[in-house]
Amino acid sequence: MENSDYIFGIHSAIEAIEAGRTVDKLLIKKDLNGELAIRLIHLAKDYGIPVQRVPVEKLNRITRKNHQGVIGFMSAVAYYSLEDILPAMFEDGVLPFLLVLDGITDVRNFGAIARTAECCGVNAIVIPQRGSVTVGADAVKTSAGALLHIPVCRVASLPQAVQYIKDSGCQIVCATEKASENYTLGDYTTPLALVMGAEDTGISPEVLRKADTRSAIPMFGKIGSLNVGVAAGVMMYEVVRQRLDGNLEII
Repeated sequence: MENSDYIFGIHSAIEAIEAGRTVDKLLIKKDLNGELAIRLIHLAKDYGIPVQRVPVEKLNRITRKNHQGVIGFMSAVAYYSLEDILPAMFEDGVLPFLLVLDGITDVRNFGAIARTAECCGVNAIVIPQRGSVTVGADAVKTSAGALLHIPVCRVASLPQAVQYIKDSGCQIVCATEKASENYTLGDYTTPLALVMGAEDTGISPEVLRKADTRSAIPMFGKIGSLNVGVAAGVMMYEVVRQRLDGNLEII
């Protein structure tokens, strides 16, 4: 295998899933059918693993090995259930601080954000199954190992997950340049989830509509926005500052 972040072959993919290994997504050749292929697709559905049908040329670009029309991208971390860890925070008397990443696909940005999140005492990172970075070895390395210490929850529907977080008693804080309120004016001493969007498209409208607070970082230069990793760091440390000023427990 040329890269430890993926496996290839129908049998290898089935065995990995059945063995409980965390598979981020499967790439399956468009015209691949047959009993084993159908079994693999059903297995992926049962375990909530995204499946993409792709041309064989895409698979060949990833590996020259005999992939049999199947490549599975592996996660370097085990995913947590949001429905398990959020209630546990309240039960343990923890003031929840969640980070929701909407459409972050760059592994370096993701790793840098995770590193800052761990330093800020973020309790968990929430990402969508589709349209998000693969949490592989490169992400762990870029995070300086932070992803080995902070839970990552991968959800089928980000809007539904944000609604669940909101219904659980957390304030939804969306960082967006479209907001009129300066980010320092929000009250972040409550249980909250901070939502950061992709640099090109920002937070999706479905998620943005669920915001309790929309906050913007003021810009004074000619460039209209910050790198998402920098913006996330600014927002997270404002949460830390307010909680420290209020003598609240960070974690």
